[in-house]
Amino acid sequence: MNIRRLRPTTALVGAAALGLTTLTACSSNTGDGRTDGKLDVVASFYPLQFLAQRIGGDAIHVSSLTKPGVEPHDLEISPRQTADLSKAGLVVYLKGLQPSVDRAIGQAEPKHVADAASYTTLEDHGTEVEGDHDHGGEGGHEGEEGHKGHAHSGDAAADPHIWLDPVRYAQVAKGVGKALEKADPDHATTYKKNTTALVKELTTLDQDFRSGLKDRSSDTFITTHAAFGYLAERYGLRQEAISGLDPESEPSPARIKGLHSVAKKDKVNTVFFETLVSDRTAKTLAGDLHLRTDVLDPIEGIGDKSKGDDYLQVMRSNLKALKKALGAK
Repeated sequence: MNIRRLRPTTALVGAAALGLTTLTACSSNTGDGRTDGKLDVVASFYPLQFLAQRIGGDAIHVSSLTKPGVEPHDLEISPRQTADLSKAGLVVYLKGLQPSVDRAIGQAEPKHVADAASYTTLEDHGTEVEGDHDHGGEGGHEGEEGHKGHAHSGDAAADPHIWLDPVRYAQVAKGVGKALEKADPDHATTYKKNTTALVKELTTLDQDFRSGLKDRSSDTFITTHAAFGYLAERYGLRQEAISGLDPESEPSPARIKGLHSVAKKDKVNTVFFETLVSDRTAKTLAGDLHLRTDVLDPIEGIGDKSKGDDYLQVMRSNLKALKKALGAK
């Protein structure tokens, strides 16, 4: 089965167009990383754009290198965008997630850089996505299935999807807040206040997940893309991924056979797919097993198919979908 994704050429065209927009927006840049007195912040993709917008508020201009609807792993940076990065007041990115961004930052050498990965811990969530696995006792090593061999970073085992764990995401929010304070000390009070407010919202989100998933009949969920390892680990769930951390890879026959066994053994009733990649494999598996399908969004971007207008809304939609799939009361 072929999982269709936006190709790098498509992403490059979109990124280049965005680069032109960003360059225009910075036309009155004074050379100190500001436009019209406001700090210019460039985020690599949506989850970091969301943090910058919420923490920076009206004190900053925010742009994203990844256009809405573009799969962030495929992004290619244009020379114009690379040059533009050197003018930014702050660049917020997640090292290892988008290799082209890592290279561009290395070339542009912006004065202030915030690496989300440095504000929390990244983990290896697992074993190869091949065949059936002996899951042993209940819970096992939560969320560990299908995370090895990821192509996002130099450490192939590192899972970058930290934003799907509200606790880790709050740690990153605090780090981004500190980076904004350092880059723009004149608005430090605003950044501190906004960071505190956002962390409070993320703490409430974490509590809602804990309470919402507390009384459930199953721990196991099947999803196309192994993006939910941190979320699974946080709430005692087991993620079973069809294609592993790389949503472009195709599952082997052994993996599909293994998922059939998992679904029957753990009484799985739903196969999840996402918004930015094809749902064909998930729907084929669900059809073979007579299971329902639903969306579990990795929130790598907000698009027309997203069930919500921002990170918090989509996470609550994810919670609702998980509660239904896991039989939570």
